[in-house]
Amino acid sequence: MSNRKQGGWNPDRNEDEMRLLISQRNRLAEQIEQGGGSKRIAKLHEAGKMTARERIDYLLDADAPQLELGTFAGYEMYEEYGGCPAGGVVVKLGYIAGRLVIVVANDATVKAGAWFPITAKKNLRAQEIAMENHIPIIYLVDSAGVFLPLQDEVFPDKEHFGRIFRNNAVMSARGIPQIAAIMGSCVAGGAYLPIMSDESLIVEGTGSIFLAGPHLVRAAIGEVVDKETLGGAYTQTAISGIVDYRVKSDREALDLIKKLVSQLGHPTLAGIDRIEPRPPRVGADEILRRFPVSRIIPYSMAEVLECIVDDSEWIPYKADYGKTILCAFARIDGWAVGIVANDRRVVKTAKGKLQVGGVIYSDSADKAARFVLLCNQKRIPLVFFHDVTGFMVGKDSEHGGIIKDGAKLVNAVANSTVPKISIVVGSSYGAGNYAMCGRAYDPRLMLAWPTARIAVMGGEQAAKVLTQIQIQNLQKQGIQPDERQQQQIFEDIAQRYEKQTSPYYAAARLWVDEIIDPRLTRQCISMAIEMANHRPIERFSTGVLQT
Repeated sequence: MSNRKQGGWNPDRNEDEMRLLISQRNRLAEQIEQGGGSKRIAKLHEAGKMTARERIDYLLDADAPQLELGTFAGYEMYEEYGGCPAGGVVVKLGYIAGRLVIVVANDATVKAGAWFPITAKKNLRAQEIAMENHIPIIYLVDSAGVFLPLQDEVFPDKEHFGRIFRNNAVMSARGIPQIAAIMGSCVAGGAYLPIMSDESLIVEGTGSIFLAGPHLVRAAIGEVVDKETLGGAYTQTAISGIVDYRVKSDREALDLIKKLVSQLGHPTLAGIDRIEPRPPRVGADEILRRFPVSRIIPYSMAEVLECIVDDSEWIPYKADYGKTILCAFARIDGWAVGIVANDRRVVKTAKGKLQVGGVIYSDSADKAARFVLLCNQKRIPLVFFHDVTGFMVGKDSEHGGIIKDGAKLVNAVANSTVPKISIVVGSSYGAGNYAMCGRAYDPRLMLAWPTARIAVMGGEQAAKVLTQIQIQNLQKQGIQPDERQQQQIFEDIAQRYEKQTSPYYAAARLWVDEIIDPRLTRQCISMAIEMANHRPIERFSTGVLQT
């Protein structure tokens, strides 16, 4: 493969293009990690406080893997307010005293840690991960509360600010440990988060918690009181008793959290099978040569998977049937997995018909649905690799029952109770996104490569449809655009649509949890399965299936 140059595809040039995409991703992440900028970071340090990222880095085991989620949340959003890097909150999966946890830390350098709409969504996603996988969640609180100019998008709806505290209560009832450290401001409704957690800490001098700050108290009832007296560390531990532990510094708070986590009881595991890992026989760097940046070049998904699965080996399921979807049993870092992946080669069926790679046909939908059922029967987690343009259309497909077979696959994925992990490597369009376990189908983790595209349909097709609609609207108004004007309309729409299909547009809105370097795919999947193994697998049933 590495020496093959055919069909206009040069693996050497492709590797250069992939490395460029990864470099662009990393440079953007580095900018986002600066939060509100160096001046605000310096101001935080002057106050004796650590930044959100410094707190998390100190808290997590240094010699263990970790995965940041939502790095690109809020990217190119809220620019009229100065932006909201990483959604104003840092979320990481990692280990404390060898225990897998998820940590949520307000970034006080971004609008004093105020909650934008995307901040609430990101916090809710972190809580969802903790609830779905029964792993402890740690909150490092340092927030000025709701960002008032956008309060109508943060406060009142079902998936807004109040849902955070509802989740606090639900997790506590389910026995999912929650520990909160008040390391800065904690005001108004936000005060409920640490107090509805199982245990709470507060840092002397910098931590404060109250329903209304001194200015609001004075405006509301005329009482004059300073912040420390109203809700400082001594007040809330010795007088009100609402906080459990008082500490003198950020580091002391984080050290105490480490001790508390180290004493947690061990969960009942799902029992996902794992053996001694065996590295792939093909190095991870080879992914950059085997996966094409261009969306029009056919490639073998099997050759990409050789860089990810243990010993570069798997057991193919129905290998000669429904060839546009590859289904296989394999191991990733020792974990047993079932793989469902779109194959982008043009293939010939046993009946001699050609099928376009990346399209889901009736036979491939039928095969994948049966495979999902089988993985649930065997209690094996599912890993989906998306590079799908959608279901096949046309008279033959409709007469052959494509809707029925597609519904069968969607039903199986929706009702699947084994852990599901989704990796968007290329296109993820239309109902193909649903069938391959898109965000609406509750993957425990959904990651994207820098080459990913997510939309209702491909950019060129969508631009053509939208162009025709706009031209027809103009014609109804008595305007007949010439060929040059029609081309300009198409280019404007295509450019706008292309931006909306980018992985950064998706990650900014948390349609995916993170954009990752493709070479880290194996590590990320392993961590996701270990996380999912903390929750027992429920009974599986599909309900009614059209056969």
